[in-house]
Amino acid sequence: MIEHLAIVGVGLLGGSIAQAARAAGLARHIVGIGRDEARMAPALADGTLDRVTTDLVAGVRDADFVILAAPVITIEHMLATVWPALGPDTLVTDVGSTKANIVAAATRLHATAPRLFVGSHPMAGSNLAGYAAARRDLLRDATVVVTTTETTVPRALKAVTEFWESLGARVVVLDPLTHDRAVAAVSHLPHLVAYALVDAVARFEPAALDIAARGFKDTTRIAASDPQMWQEVFLANRAALAVTLAEFRQALVELERLILEDRDVELREALARIRVSREQLR
Repeated sequence: MIEHLAIVGVGLLGGSIAQAARAAGLARHIVGIGRDEARMAPALADGTLDRVTTDLVAGVRDADFVILAAPVITIEHMLATVWPALGPDTLVTDVGSTKANIVAAATRLHATAPRLFVGSHPMAGSNLAGYAAARRDLLRDATVVVTTTETTVPRALKAVTEFWESLGARVVVLDPLTHDRAVAAVSHLPHLVAYALVDAVARFEPAALDIAARGFKDTTRIAASDPQMWQEVFLANRAALAVTLAEFRQALVELERLILEDRDVELREALARIRVSREQLR
């Protein structure tokens, strides 16, 4: 039981975590922290939150467990503000989809004032945003990556892992750089490709969007995601994203060559090989 849970950012992820924690009885008191009390009012009205505040430092000061659920670059900068307000036994994690930059910032702060920080990334989300899109089952059966470094305190890792598992998630432990390379391939690249695909079609033949069926809509659903959030993700993970973009570009060039050169047998074999890889996904 967490006596005082503080969630900074009560949007889709932060709101879903708050709802799940409330439903599971994991926290006695949940405070929401954000820039606009009016936007957090629905979570207060439905009983998910016990209190809301726009004062970041005051909101985390008495917390036993703090979750930073803001955009990735915001989290990185926010750490310096919240760090002095945290007690030595306060557990701190985040939900950022890049980890190297956030964990590095926490590690620098830890060198001068040790705190119980463990980086996290719930692999769950939606193209929708805001508390209205939050769901208490969002993390059920989802994968949450927690990251470790040489400064990670074992009991903090255990507590953060158990928290995510209590919400129904499956926890995987990775180092920050491995995490960033992995999500660049399976999350950040697909989002960038979806944005590019919609842009390409809109420029090539805008009328095509009027007749787009389920296949195109399913493929590009994630291009309706929050632009600010993905701008920060792409820039924060640009090194790893550049590597996977190069691999994607090469794969696209190879398929293009087979089509333009009328290599029917080779094209069919390539598509069959790719299909097998896709079918291996759980």
